[in-house]
Amino acid sequence: MSNETIARTPGALRAGPGQHLFDLGTVNHIMGGPAYSTANGSCIEGDRMIVALMRMPAGTGAEVHWHPNEQWIYVLEGRSEMTIEGKKCVGTPGMVIYIPAKAMHDARSTGDTDLVFFTCKDRSHGIAGIKA
Repeated sequence: MSNETIARTPGALRAGPGQHLFDLGTVNHIMGGPAYSTANGSCIEGDRMIVALMRMPAGTGAEVHWHPNEQWIYVLEGRSEMTIEGKKCVGTPGMVIYIPAKAMHDARSTGDTDLVFFTCKDRSHGIAGIKA
């Protein structure tokens, strides 16, 4: 099997020819950054993009890490407090957070409920980053 037909992210679903519709509530379940984060959920990879619907339990988070690919995070539920390249950011439902490639960052789910977010990255690297 070639690199083009398997996912870069262990456990992620790799979209194949003719696949156009996915139920993020029922497809695979992976850890978003097993070495440093409590985020977990569904992840699908296409030819050039990775998308995931992740949940970070309230009161938990992700330690400082970075990844070679840029990342977009759309907050659906809960509250995210992040430090991105030394700048504090708070994300609440409806907000989009941008993390440049190679930027050091961390995250905490600080609300009373779990943080639920949709994230998108380019496929130059998998979904997980590298712990600092």
